[in-house]
Amino acid sequence: MKATTTWTKGMSSVITDNRGHEITIDLPEAKGGEDLGATAFEVCLMSYSGCVNTIFNIVAKKMRIEFEALVVDTIGSQKDGAPTFTDVEVELKIDSEASDEKIEKCLQQTLKMCPVGVLFHQAGVNTTYKIEKMQKA
Repeated sequence: MKATTTWTKGMSSVITDNRGHEITIDLPEAKGGEDLGATAFEVCLMSYSGCVNTIFNIVAKKMRIEFEALVVDTIGSQKDGAPTFTDVEVELKIDSEASDEKIEKCLQQTLKMCPVGVLFHQAGVNTTYKIEKMQKA
């Protein structure tokens, strides 16, 4: 696995992986950028959210949990002027007929397996979670 970051202009850069994908990162205008993309710090939190979503999907398939919709919000906080995240709340929203207990078990397994979440945990970031069942229209 490899990531390469190439400066483009101002505070903006393009990050590529070794599989042909790329993202643009930048700073908001208030911090000297042109707001052409998320900041690297925001991408870090976005990666956690995406990882939980992906791993939950994998675990749910193994547990035979079917769902119509799945949304994972991650909310990062920096307490007492910390330079990085001190706390992250994972909010899983799901439209599923599966029992609350089964969804809870799936999320617990997901949090143990999510490599990005493991990195956050090893860095001492306090992670909490909640599950919300989506209401059918």
